Amino acid sequence: MIITQQKDIEEIYDMIKSYSKILIVGCDGCCQPPRSINEAKVLAQMLELKARSEGKELKWKAITVLRQCDDRIAATTVRPFIEHYDAIVSLSCGLGVVMMNKVFENILTYPAQNSLFGGAENNAENYFAEYCETCGECLLGVTGGVCPMAGCAKNLSNGPCGGTVGGKCEVGGYTHDCAWVKIWDRLRKFNRLDLFNKYRPPRNYRKWSSPRFAEINKTYTNEEETMEEEK
Repeated sequence: MIITQQKDIEEIYDMIKSYSKILIVGCDGCCQPPRSINEAKVLAQMLELKARSEGKELKWKAITVLRQCDDRIAATTVRPFIEHYDAIVSLSCGLGVVMMNKVFENILTYPAQNSLFGGAENNAENYFAEYCETCGECLLGVTGGVCPMAGCAKNLSNGPCGGTVGGKCEVGGYTHDCAWVKIWDRLRKFNRLDLFNKYRPPRNYRKWSSPRFAEINKTYTNEEETMEEEK
């Protein structure tokens, strides 16, 4: 899931203060914490109060989308409303904001959130953590399920480095666990230190270069068959 943090209300209002009618769009997708219809309404009310404090009137409507990053879902859900509004405020991650601006080219969509990282939820300790850096060269099969790209501040393919003290990383003042010490402990538990001792070549950072694309697998639909029948 993508971990987000709502922008300061002053920053959001500064982006939309020149408009009189705005559409606030929540997202039911993987955004955490959830930013759906209730959050959209609360944000709209806060912006309305801010506008009133400056002697302005702000009209709004709050809706939500199943996934703003899906062009079809975004289009079918939002299109019936946009002609009545001057701008859109999105409570999705940055992906949703980009997609909304691509789908609706004649109206600007503004972000109400900052996207922090892709993370997993640790309910026992009440936090979200970055466990995968989506590097395109997954090492989890040889590191005991611990990602060195997300867990190591230096993104080392082989470790630990000389900055490890007591299993803690020097980056951050020895407050975070060293990923490579965790990998060693994990593999030792299953008697697979043979994997740890293997040399791992430097990462191919060309696979990280932006923009990145991946072909959509449409075998689960009959879309292509329908298109052929129409021809």
